[in-house]
Amino acid sequence: MLNFYKQTIIFFICLFISFECFSKTHEVEMRTKLGDEKRVFSQKILNIEVNDTVIWKAVDKGHNVEFVSVPKNAKKLKSKKSEDVKYKFTIPGIYVYQCSPHKTIGMIGFIVVGNDKSNLNEIKETKMFGLSKEVFENLLHKI
Repeated sequence: MLNFYKQTIIFFICLFISFECFSKTHEVEMRTKLGDEKRVFSQKILNIEVNDTVIWKAVDKGHNVEFVSVPKNAKKLKSKKSEDVKYKFTIPGIYVYQCSPHKTIGMIGFIVVGNDKSNLNEIKETKMFGLSKEVFENLLHKI
């Protein structure tokens, strides 16, 4: 019986390690200019898997990341300006984020975790301001 418990523990440890090995890290740049666009995230919509990590790189100064809508039970994030920040996504669903200083000029993005769009109706209720309203509507049609 003791051997069974040892095998079970070893099995679950290996299973946990294998899940961690398959998780990925993605980078999103916070940019003042990218091509013809100003004050943008390098990826406006990013599709990832549960347990993946996103690192927002402060390539240009004066930007941050603030979650404005997340799935139920997910932790919100608000980073400091001009600093890299990372977040591990453990809860599936759609996350909407913005750059706080540039939230009225369209500097927003979406993370879709696990291809789960079950919180889409809640996301549609997110309040956006200025140019971000138009960018938000365009992104909603693309997810």
